[in-house]
Amino acid sequence: MAATKSWECRFFPHAQGFFSFEHEEEHEHEHEHEREDEMIARIWHGWTKPQDAKAYEEMLRNEIFPGIARRNIEGYQGAELFIRDDGDEVEFVTLLRFESMKAVKEFAGEDQSKPVIYPKAEALLRRMDQRSQHYRIVISGEKL
Repeated sequence: MAATKSWECRFFPHAQGFFSFEHEEEHEHEHEHEREDEMIARIWHGWTKPQDAKAYEEMLRNEIFPGIARRNIEGYQGAELFIRDDGDEVEFVTLLRFESMKAVKEFAGEDQSKPVIYPKAEALLRRMDQRSQHYRIVISGEKL
């Protein structure tokens, strides 16, 4: 459990477009099934060299995630970061939670499919997902 961290986030002015989203019009049918009580999880993957992993984790923890939260996006519910050592790379998975796709759009902007990466972060990333994925959260924090 030591490698998994969880944060409630606040804002970061340079984080604009740090993550990518699919364009809302491309997935209109997905929103037909969105229920008011279901949250949206936005998941994105990036990989660093092992020697850059600590700096990237600290940037996410101290600059990017707090900056996202400071934007005070209505419907933004926080973030989680998952890290996995994978041989000659370190994988980072970010999960941002939103109350609706409308909140996702407020976060991502109009061009939701093109990733816009914070320049300092891009320098640390070896490779990254070309787009983020959005999921309805239907079970969360429940013991089954």
